[in-house]
Amino acid sequence: MNNNIKGGDAPVPCELEANKNYAWCTCGHSENQPFCNGKHKTESATPPMIFSIAENKTAFLCTCKMTKNPPYCDGSHK
Repeated sequence: MNNNIKGGDAPVPCELEANKNYAWCTCGHSENQPFCNGKHKTESATPPMIFSIAENKTAFLCTCKMTKNPPYCDGSHK
């Protein structure tokens, strides 16, 4: 199970709420980048990474899936 693709070429700014669970797409197949829409199931790809944050904040979430600091963009797409 590793049919992953690049989901985009640039990070997406997201307003994240504290103590809320998010499902970050790890496979790149979701049309709802950077979040999972369940497409990994039909593509035999990796499941999402579930995460939450302690405080409300704006975060730049990775869409290229090459980051070393998931789900956050680290500039690997450049």
